[in-house]
Amino acid sequence: MFQNPDIAKLLLRVGLGVLILFHGIHKVIHGIGGVKSLVVSAGLPEFLAYGVYFGELIAPIFIILGLYARVAATALVVNMFVAIYLAYGFSLTLSKFGGLSWETPLLYLILSLLVILLGSGKYAVNSK
Repeated sequence: MFQNPDIAKLLLRVGLGVLILFHGIHKVIHGIGGVKSLVVSAGLPEFLAYGVYFGELIAPIFIILGLYARVAATALVVNMFVAIYLAYGFSLTLSKFGGLSWETPLLYLILSLLVILLGSGKYAVNSK
C-alpha cells in the first residue's frame, strides 16, 4: 500500500531541485564573486565560475520537471564535487555541530546520484 516508487522519485527530484534552486537564485541576485575568488585561488580560469549558474539554476529546473533529469543531476554532481573541493578541499574537519563541515553539499551530491540511478519516474516531463 505504501510502496510507490514514482511518488518517491518525484519527491526526491522536487526536494533536491527546489533546495538547489534557492542557491542559484541567490547567485543571480547577489552575484558569484565568492565563487570566482575560489576558482581563481585554486589556479583555475575565472570563466569556469559561471558554470555555477548552470549547476544551480538550469539543472535544478530540469530535475524538478523531470526533463533529462539524469543529465541534469550529473551536472549537479559535478557542481557539488567542485564546490566541495574549492570550498573545503575534502578536509575531514567538523562543524560546530559535530558533522562534516561539508555535509550539506555532500548530501546534495548523494541525492543527485540517486536521481541518476533511479531516473525521473512516471511523474516527469519525459517519462517512459
